[in-house]
Amino acid sequence: MKRFVEGEDRRQGTLLPECLEDYVSEENPVRVIDVFVDELDLQGLGFEGVTPEATGRPGYHPGLLLKMYVYGYINQITSSRKLEREAQRNVEMMWLTGRLAPDFKTIADFRKDNGPAIRAGCRRFIALCRKLDLFSHAVAAIDGSKFKAVNTRDKNFTRASIQRRMEQVEASIERYMAALETADRLEGEIARTKSVRLKEKIAALREQMRDFQALEVQVHAAPDQQISLTDPDARAMATNGKGTGMVGYNVQTAVDAKHHLIVAHEVTNVGNDRSQLANMGALAKAEMGVESLDVLADRGYFSGEEVLACETLGVIPYVPRPLTSGAKADGRFGKQDFVYIPEQNVYRCPSGQVLPHHMTTVEKGLTLHRYWDRASCQACPLKARCTPSKERRVTRWEHEAVIEAMQDRLERAPKAMRIRRATVEHPFGTLKAWMGATHFRMRRLENVRTEMSLHVLAYNLKRVIAIIGMQPLMEAMRA
Repeated sequence: MKRFVEGEDRRQGTLLPECLEDYVSEENPVRVIDVFVDELDLQGLGFEGVTPEATGRPGYHPGLLLKMYVYGYINQITSSRKLEREAQRNVEMMWLTGRLAPDFKTIADFRKDNGPAIRAGCRRFIALCRKLDLFSHAVAAIDGSKFKAVNTRDKNFTRASIQRRMEQVEASIERYMAALETADRLEGEIARTKSVRLKEKIAALREQMRDFQALEVQVHAAPDQQISLTDPDARAMATNGKGTGMVGYNVQTAVDAKHHLIVAHEVTNVGNDRSQLANMGALAKAEMGVESLDVLADRGYFSGEEVLACETLGVIPYVPRPLTSGAKADGRFGKQDFVYIPEQNVYRCPSGQVLPHHMTTVEKGLTLHRYWDRASCQACPLKARCTPSKERRVTRWEHEAVIEAMQDRLERAPKAMRIRRATVEHPFGTLKAWMGATHFRMRRLENVRTEMSLHVLAYNLKRVIAIIGMQPLMEAMRA
């Protein structure tokens, strides 16, 4: 082939073979991984095997295995078997490991046995980012996203789902019994064969019914009345699309609004975000090292108790209040149309009438005040647009002023929710694109948290390299 760039003959020997260093350029991200792990205090972080045993076969240094995992997650290679294969053929991996190639079981056991230490290593990189002054803009956005677990939907059981499956099995047994009666009335070899096959199917369905009945007892005894057979910690979670729920975990992240780094993350098996605002806000504030932190979140995080808890932690929340009442949908006045007058402890209704305080009650641990005025409501010309009851009652939480202050902040910051979307949703999209159409590889909540920490560490490493460059980052690591 003429006029093309030609390679070397595969059989051509070389007098002086190239060293591995020649294959890894100075701008190769693998050098950042090497420096980062070398500068970690692995023993202080809690890694096992830092001090070798005096006898027995020598083991691999934990720093070597950690380098392999960080490299793998940055390059979307999360399987221990694939990492073993890469160590035998990938020049970058050979450079990183010094041509060592641990077997997949050794690689997998390292991730399983060093979960807390790996998560601590992820936090150590966030501390480095804080040292580089990347969190000078004290604003973070919080969001949660559902990630699939190893457990399939068929191996997850709730009270409703197991009852539905038992009804389906019953219907199938009845259908096969009717077909068996028809087959028994017929003669010939085909009818006898069909009859045997139907009896086998009925026996299998009855065995399945007995299994479901045993599972039903376990479901009713479970604390949340739900069990998963493959991954016991995974839970059924609803998603936006109808009928598109999954069995998985709820991953929470706090992302700084300036550089879009994931400053804090958490994995839970609770399907909603309502109880996560204060926890994630406190984690983000501590990791960013700021005295006060503005936190942006969507309506799914709204909870009066969580907003109140944020105020005591030095976290300033921006969370829209959802409209839970159907009054507006029915064309009637909503609670936001009633104005509270704190000096008199009364509400002023849309018609200008005053609703005085009548009673105080405690519901679900919350102290609530009730306001109404039956006489004014009966004679009010706007009553049809206000309430179908005898009078309109307004309920006020004892700490409602905290919610009102937050709503006032939101009105003064009309772009807050746009900033939230542009900040926190992109990292989730990136992580899910890296993972592909797959699920977490590990089982149990603690192991899944470790796996998520490796994803976050890989994401943050690539972000910081893009922000400040490789050489400044490695100098900061060595400092």
